[in-house]
Amino acid sequence: MDRRALADFLRRSRERVTPADVGIPAGTRRRTPGLRREEVAQLAHISTEYYTRLEQARGPHPSRRVLTGIERALRLSEAERAHLFFLAGEPPGPPPGPSREVRPSLRTLIDRLPDAAAIVVDASFTVIGWNALAAALMEDFSALEPRQRNLVRRRFLHPDPAQRGYNVSGGELFAVISVAALRSSTARYPDDAEIAALVKELRAGSAEFERLWVAHDVGVPQHIPKKVMRHPVVGEIRLNCDVLNVPADDQVVVIFTAEPGSSDEQALQLLKVVGTQRLDESRYSG
Repeated sequence: MDRRALADFLRRSRERVTPADVGIPAGTRRRTPGLRREEVAQLAHISTEYYTRLEQARGPHPSRRVLTGIERALRLSEAERAHLFFLAGEPPGPPPGPSREVRPSLRTLIDRLPDAAAIVVDASFTVIGWNALAAALMEDFSALEPRQRNLVRRRFLHPDPAQRGYNVSGGELFAVISVAALRSSTARYPDDAEIAALVKELRAGSAEFERLWVAHDVGVPQHIPKKVMRHPVVGEIRLNCDVLNVPADDQVVVIFTAEPGSSDEQALQLLKVVGTQRLDESRYSG
């Protein structure tokens, strides 16, 4: 364990993370750059005294649980996570599980795409972030429990087959893509209980999923760039589908847009009004 190098790395990493990155109000009397030590300790679920001793190069050998809490609090990348573990004298090993939180800057980004429907999906294919237009185009995710927002579970286990893919074309290919991606996620996160339980549930509940899972095919296309949706309010919409990777969090942003000047764009604009009204009602109800 290299205490001095570990202390320096922790301090520099802490100073790079802003309060907004972790959803903490900045306040007006902040004298240090980045987070305070007590804020990192709170996010990592350890005592402030313990974390302070680590930054002062006089702390004990941290456990893997402590290191995992710190790397999540400091929003470290995979390379930075590995470096943290090596400095602490621990082999990094696989990360315990995928990030299931959307960083504030990413939430701001999708909210600033008013003419696009955007969702954020984690490594288990659960929708963990969305903007108002996405809720109007697909469904009101805020009304669902987290497990009901999982796109793979919906695709294979939704009781109404017509609703399994939001009436979007390419359902068969999405099934192949999603199973391959979930297979890769189990390899990256072999100790994640939620992913393991999801795979077990899908294998037991869907013969189609079981067939694709046993095929063990991971060399498939990553997404379908053109889609057609049959929406219950505005009818058929032709959409562009683009996927942006967020490697540091192992998440993807899926963005749906329509060709400028088309009737499809007009349909999205109509749904935009519906989504804005729904958002306002949720904010001011009660």
